[in-house]
Amino acid sequence: MAEWIVSAAGPGGVPLSLVYLELVLALTLLSTGLGFRRLTETRDDLRAARLYFAAVFVLFLALPIGLVLATAADPGATLAGFGWAAPKPGWGLSFMPLLVPVAVLSGLSGARDPAMRRVYPLAASACDRRGRFAGYELSYVLLYYLPWESVFRGALFFPLVPAVGLVPALAVQTAVATLLHIGHPDKEIVAAALSGPLFGLLAYSTGSFLCPLVLHATAGVVADTALCRRRRREPR
Repeated sequence: MAEWIVSAAGPGGVPLSLVYLELVLALTLLSTGLGFRRLTETRDDLRAARLYFAAVFVLFLALPIGLVLATAADPGATLAGFGWAAPKPGWGLSFMPLLVPVAVLSGLSGARDPAMRRVYPLAASACDRRGRFAGYELSYVLLYYLPWESVFRGALFFPLVPAVGLVPALAVQTAVATLLHIGHPDKEIVAAALSGPLFGLLAYSTGSFLCPLVLHATAGVVADTALCRRRRREPR
C-alpha cells in the first residue's frame, strides 16, 4: 500500500500531492460557501471581507505549509521549490523598477472603470475612516495577496515546470486564477488572463513569487485607495 501511494504521488512526492488535493478543497470552498458574496448575505461587508481574507489565508497558505511541514523530508527545500525564497538576480529583478510604476498605473486605470467601482473595495465601509482603511488594506495584502501568489505563482506553478514544461505551467496557473475571477468585472478578468503569464515569467526568472506579489498588491491597493478617495468625495 505504501509503495502504491508513493508511486501514485508521482515525481512531486506525497507532500505535493497532499497540497494539490487540499487546494481542490480550498478552491471549492472559496467558490461556494466561503466566497465573499456568499458571506455578505449574512454579515456586513467589512466583517465578510475579514472572514474571507482569513479563509483565504488558512486555505491557501496555512494548510499547505502545514502539510509540507508534516510530510516533507526536507520542508525548507520543498517550500523553496514552491517559490518561498528571496528573489534571485536576473532580468526579472532588473525590470521591477519599471514594472512597479506600471502596476500603479494599472490600479489607477482600473479605478476609473464604473464596473470596478461597483465591486471595490470589497468592504466599502472601510473607506469611512482612514485608520480602518489602512488596517483593511494591510490585511488585504498579508491575508489575501500573499496566499494568492503563494499558490498561483508558487505551488501551482514551480513544481509543474519540470514536470510539464514552462509554457504549460504558465497556462495552468493562469487558467485557474482567471477562472476564479468569473463574476468579477470584465476588465479584471482580462487583466487576470494577461498578467498571469507575466507574473509567472517573473516568478520563474527570480525563483520566487515575491516580485509578482509586489506588483499584484500594488495594483490592488492603488485601485482601492483611488476608489476610496472618490467615495469620500461623493455626496452622502
